[in-house]
Amino acid sequence: MPSTLNATLSATDMPVAEKIAVVDKNAAVEKKAVVEKQAAVDKKEYRDAMARLGSAVNIITTDGPGGRAGFTASAVCSVTDTPPTLLVCLNRSASVHAAFTQNQVLCVNTLADCHESLSNLFGGKTPMEQRFDAAEWARLATGSPILTDALVSFDCKVTQITSVGTHDILFCEAVALRRNDDSHGLVYFDRRYHPLMRQTAC
Repeated sequence: MPSTLNATLSATDMPVAEKIAVVDKNAAVEKKAVVEKQAAVDKKEYRDAMARLGSAVNIITTDGPGGRAGFTASAVCSVTDTPPTLLVCLNRSASVHAAFTQNQVLCVNTLADCHESLSNLFGGKTPMEQRFDAAEWARLATGSPILTDALVSFDCKVTQITSVGTHDILFCEAVALRRNDDSHGLVYFDRRYHPLMRQTAC
């Protein structure tokens, strides 16, 4: 018959190994509570802090069954070079969300210093046709619009979508590239645009 002795032992009567297990469990619970308390960062405070994180400015474009669409984004970064993959963060409440998720292709057009007004155009409420009419575009492999004078364009297929909070993270494998080595860059820092000068540019 199985013994019920351990179930009735007080903490002082427990074997050493069981005492350690109880202490470890209690410590883990307390640590989790501390972490959760520390994670309660105010939304405005977080956004103000993120404004100090300088980023390249990009116009993300797509075309296909879901229609042609584009938006301005700084939430772009490299993931790996094997296969060449970057990520783009897209708010699920954005009007362009359906086009991107249906088309499953996109182009990350990194802007040059002359593109501040174009960035504002694609970041606002301007009708899509007027946004694209404001610049010259080409096509590479996927059919997504390529900004002809972008600093660099990454033509991509979307390989994975992961949802976090209010946004979808689009993992995008680059299938074609186009570079313009004669232009300066554009960064967004402290809620303002700043030109980023290339030493080798004329």
